[in-house]
Amino acid sequence: MIDTTKGERAVKFIERICTHVKGDLSGKPFLLEPWQREYLIQLFGTIGPDGLRQYRTSFVFLPRKNGKSNLIAAIGLYLLFADNEPGAEIYVAAADREQANAIFEVQKQMVLNSTLLRDKCKIYRNSIVLNGTNSYIKAISADASTKHGFSAHAVLYDELHSAPNRELWEVLTTSVGARSQPLVLGISTAGIDRGGLCMELYDYGKKVRDGIIDDKTFLPVIYEAPMDADPFDVETWRMANPNLGVSVRMDYFERMAAEARILPTSEIAFKQLHLNQWVSSFDGWVTDSDWMSSAGDVDLSELAGEPCFGGLDLAATSDVCSFVLVFPRDDGSVKVLPWMFVSQAAVDQRRGRTGASYDAFAAAGELIVTDGNSTDYDVIFTQMSKCADMFDIKSVAFDRWNSSALVQRLMDAGFDMDPFGQGFASMSQPIKQMEIMIKQKKLHHGGHGMLRWMASNIQTKVDEAMNIKFVKSKSGDKIDGMVALAMAVGEWMTNDNDNTGGSVYETNDIRFL
Repeated sequence: MIDTTKGERAVKFIERICTHVKGDLSGKPFLLEPWQREYLIQLFGTIGPDGLRQYRTSFVFLPRKNGKSNLIAAIGLYLLFADNEPGAEIYVAAADREQANAIFEVQKQMVLNSTLLRDKCKIYRNSIVLNGTNSYIKAISADASTKHGFSAHAVLYDELHSAPNRELWEVLTTSVGARSQPLVLGISTAGIDRGGLCMELYDYGKKVRDGIIDDKTFLPVIYEAPMDADPFDVETWRMANPNLGVSVRMDYFERMAAEARILPTSEIAFKQLHLNQWVSSFDGWVTDSDWMSSAGDVDLSELAGEPCFGGLDLAATSDVCSFVLVFPRDDGSVKVLPWMFVSQAAVDQRRGRTGASYDAFAAAGELIVTDGNSTDYDVIFTQMSKCADMFDIKSVAFDRWNSSALVQRLMDAGFDMDPFGQGFASMSQPIKQMEIMIKQKKLHHGGHGMLRWMASNIQTKVDEAMNIKFVKSKSGDKIDGMVALAMAVGEWMTNDNDNTGGSVYETNDIRFL
């Protein structure tokens, strides 16, 4: 049965005492949206035959920017200040402490914004302790081995899709046994691991919601767009985003959707992060067919003396090092010339293993093999010097965190060397520019076999703002040549902006980016 009074008690606590902590509404009362109010009344107002709360576990499945952090933070404060549980232990958890702190920092600021709450507790770095009691909220690390012995009244577990395993979840959810009406909240957006804890709770929650499983203690809240829905239809957006037009600004959503229409990886990220759809290929990049459709023709003799920009990826000395030049052309296309270097020892070690053969790439003239156990940087210097004699190299980007004496030697030889970061800030625009040019068949690489293989190995990471970067550690195999290509494209883009005050995006009719 629903006891509206008990449900409304949680609603009134949040709306009268809790505040927003970020953005235009920072410091203003946290007025709940209809779906949030309905959820709280059901969560706290549904009473079992014993007179206690019926729901002990709730799974909240929402896309990004729908206010889940504020809502979960406020629920945690209600459980601490107003639930009247003696010695309440409330834990904020996630795959790592940084993520757990994200909700905890919202809670701290809510307390600081309220004189009433501030006077009733003490705030520490990772905990809020209720005065005169043993009750507290605490943000914890993901190390499950140190969490035995807890007696949790409530658990707020954020971003379940990032959980590496179910160990921490098991430790925390089994720690509530001594409590009369505990509450475990699992919160997440869609992920890519269909065999993980989050997918398990998602599947279970849908079956409870649909009446397939009868579990009166489990409350699922699932907002998602159907997989067959048009991802660019506003009504599809509304299905997944109950806060569309509130905490999710419509103009922001329109920008993200416009980008997703053009960029393959952005479309996948858009579906996952903003439509809350599980995607199996989130980490992939462009398809091989798209890559080869953009191969074009690359005639080295036609490029002699032409201006170009370089990218230099100096991997570990036992791994592949790459130098790539890009030549912007008058028709808006770019010609790509790559050089790959590896030691003989690395070639020998690769034989008999799964994956592409270095021998085949070397035989095709696509890989330069140097003598010894490590890549000979003298050979790289000699090849780059030959390129400088043949082409008009404006500048060369290099990984600032993986530079070496070779970079200084090149600078001494007259190369304009430019340090280039590998994070979202530096890599996102070049990678997106490459995607656009591949789609327009304007990134001409001539079908270079080793570069094609590296493109097929790429795994990517996309952040909340749909910025993208390549991730070497998660990629299926070597991608060094593609990293060097992205840096070269980034160097060209930077030079183009500096010289013209414009952007290469303007030549491709995507000014909104």
